[in-house]
Order: sequence, then C-alpha cells, then structure tokens
Amino acid sequence: MGRRLRLRDRLLLSHLVVVAVGTATVLGAVGLVAPGAFEAAMGHSMPGMDDMMSVLVRAAFQDAVQTALLVAALAAAVAAVVIGVALSARLSRPIGRLAAASRRIAEGRYAERVPVLSADEIGELAVSFNQMADSLESTERRRLQLVGDVAHELRTPLATLDGYLEGLQDGVVEAGEPTWKLLRRETARLSRLVDDLQQLWRAEARQLPLSPARVDIATMLEAVRERFATTAREHGSELRLSVREGQLTVQADPERLAQVVDNLVSNAIRYSPERAPVDLHATTEGDSVVIAVEDRGAGLSAEQRERVFERFYRVDPSRARALGGSGIGLAIARALTEAMGGRIWAESEGPGHGSRFCIALPRVP
Repeated sequence: MGRRLRLRDRLLLSHLVVVAVGTATVLGAVGLVAPGAFEAAMGHSMPGMDDMMSVLVRAAFQDAVQTALLVAALAAAVAAVVIGVALSARLSRPIGRLAAASRRIAEGRYAERVPVLSADEIGELAVSFNQMADSLESTERRRLQLVGDVAHELRTPLATLDGYLEGLQDGVVEAGEPTWKLLRRETARLSRLVDDLQQLWRAEARQLPLSPARVDIATMLEAVRERFATTAREHGSELRLSVREGQLTVQADPERLAQVVDNLVSNAIRYSPERAPVDLHATTEGDSVVIAVEDRGAGLSAEQRERVFERFYRVDPSRARALGGSGIGLAIARALTEAMGGRIWAESEGPGHGSRFCIALPRVP
C-alpha cells in the first residue's frame, strides 16, 4: 500500500486542480468566443482592411490572447500554491494537534488538552475534544478511586475471616456458635458490598431497567412509614409522616423511588439518637414534588453536605462500619434519583443540628 497523502498535501492539490479546471475553462471559452467577437469588432471599426491584413491581425490577436492566458494561468498557479500552502497549513495544523492529542489520550494521558484558537468548526471540534478529555479523565479518576475504595473496604472483612480461619486451623479459636456467627456476619458483609457495588455501577451507567409510572407520593410514603414502624419502635424512635394536601403525583419507577426513600429513612433511624423522632415530609415546590427525611442526628458540616453522596464517604467511619453500612447507599440513591429525572441533596444547619435529605421529582398532573 502506497504512502497516503497528508491533509495539507490534499488541500494544496485541490487548489491546483481548481486552478487547472478554471484555466482550461477560460481557454476554451476564449477560444470559442474571442475570434468571432474580434471579427465583429474589426468589421465595424475597419471596413477597408484587405483579407491579408485581416488574417495577420487575427493571428496576432490570437497569439496575444493565448500568451496573456498562459501568463495568467501561470500566475494563478503560483498564487494557488502560495495561498494553498498557507491555508492548508492553517487548517491542518490544529487537526494535527488533535490527532497527536488523541494518540496521547489513547496511551492513557488523560490530562491532554488542545488550545481553542478559533470560533469556527475546527474550534468547535477542539472544544468537543477537550470536553471528551475532561469526561475521560473524570471517569478514570473515579475508576481509580473506586478500585482503591473497594480494596480498602474488602481488606477489613477479609482480614477478619483470614484471622479466624487461621485460628480455627491452629486450634486457637474455638469452633463454637459465636465464631460461626461472626464468620457469617463478615461473609454477609462482603456479599452486601458486592451487591451494592454492582447496583451502583449499573445505576451510574444507566443500565438499571426503569419502569416509569404515575406514583402517588402520599400512598408511597404511607407504605414506607408502615415498613419502618417496627424498626423505629425498636430503636426507641418515632417515624412521623407529614404530607401536604394537593396533587403529589410524579412520574417515576415506583420500586426504585421506594428504594431511595427507604435508604434515607433507614439511615435517619440508624444514626439518630434514641427516642429522637424522624420526620418524613412531602410537599410541592413549583413544578416539583419534594420528599424530605429529617433526623435529629449528628448533623453535617458544609464539606460533609457536599461529599455525603460520594461512594464510600462516611461522616463517622468507625460508627458507620459498626452499624453495618457499606458506604455507598447514598451514592446509589443519587444515581437512581438522577436516572428518574430528579435530584437529591442534603441540608443541615451544622454539626449537632440534625440533617435533612431531600428528593425533588417533576410533578405531573
């Protein structure tokens, strides 16, 4: 396979082709039109000219026209080469930078960017390329962070399992009911973490199947309150429901929306002090229905409010692990809410003042 022409060479060649076609067109048109026009003009201006003189003048005219056309064609070719080289270099240079940057990104250098030097289509291509690079860099950063977080989360239960199994093997640990319960608890923790990771990945990749339907929020929240009534009572808390009268209907997946609300209510009960109430609200704000879960727990700082929906982020790591949380429940809740066209956020007046987690979904008539 022969060497392919570069873009710059093809652009220059296209300029020369245009010049050649234009010159041939002009030569042909002049050759057809000029003799007749010349004779018509000579007949009107010099009627007494004999035939010999007429032939000589006609020949001289044709030679002059052809010479002028050849000189013009040569000048046009030279101008086309000069301008073509300049334009092709101007057009091919940013495209070459894009190609080189693409190769570097393919090698894993995701911080690569290209300058945006114009507002034309090439400039738009550079902007789109930089946006793609930003997305790839962010994805790679999240992937590396996820790998590190997963390794960190798996280390503790695996170390516990390995230590107890080694103790059982050496006869140091007694193979009694407490030991088996502990081993089952750690394996259940691993299974729960794997299941949550799989669900989070599918939710963030928008690969969880959703079945949108009209959901009456008041009815759904009443079902949530009934599900967690026993849990709240065992914790010494009270789950209070307050629903504003009006049209509280949204278009969402009923099961996924209930999963999100269940996660927020479960966290609120888990991290609330004993005998502290947990409030479940629903109201309308503009074109949205807002569901809020409010607790009287430890509260959140401004930084914690921003990071609480990150995977594996824990406000109190030691307490969260002791209570059995995987650290990605809120990340799953955010991914599911956004997949249903809503948004989720946290509110708090600061540490010691409790937290309020809110879900907003578009209201439908």
